[in-house]
Amino acid sequence: MYFQGSLLDTDDVASVGSLARVQRRDLGDGAWVDVLPGWMSGADALFLTLQTAVAWRAERREMYDNVVDVPRLLCSFGVDDELPDPGLTAARDALNAHYAGELGEPFVTAGLCYYRDGRDSVAWHGDRIGRGRSEDTMVAILSLGAPRRLSLRPRPDADRPAGPRPEGSGQIGFVVGHGDLLVMGGSCQRTWDHAILKTAKPVGPRISVQFRPRGVL
Repeated sequence: MYFQGSLLDTDDVASVGSLARVQRRDLGDGAWVDVLPGWMSGADALFLTLQTAVAWRAERREMYDNVVDVPRLLCSFGVDDELPDPGLTAARDALNAHYAGELGEPFVTAGLCYYRDGRDSVAWHGDRIGRGRSEDTMVAILSLGAPRRLSLRPRPDADRPAGPRPEGSGQIGFVVGHGDLLVMGGSCQRTWDHAILKTAKPVGPRISVQFRPRGVL
């Protein structure tokens, strides 16, 4: 897959910057999103490494009495697995240092998704398999490669905490790529859904790295 790197990122080795500049957006109902554009330098070099070095797998699933291809490639690293590049280890360590007090536990797993072009996607969902269904938690997403829009929308049937919601809390989106960080926290996984929707626009490949605590899928 052809990849057009960023003209602003010329580093050959991936490294992360300070998280002091991260910006938080309150979504209401105890949910929030932290965003930090350009958190990782050398992100394009890391993308090219992961694109070729990771053992990507294609999956199939049942849908409406048919078995169809999952529209993206996947790879996962469990609690005791070594991550495929030191840049990802550095990112996880920095996230753990910054969010330790608020999260109360470390990020210990990493799930990778490879979106080859605009036809690859992930449908509306929340990471609610496991503790995310009933507990506040965090999922930190490092985006590598071409920018794609990560969309979020509130779940109409969610069990929401009492209290007012902020104005304009309908569907929102963040365009992320080339080393951007986005962290979904609080009640976000059970009160909001998120998606990478298909697009007919010409877009390059993207790799999403999702760091999660134990028992959140």
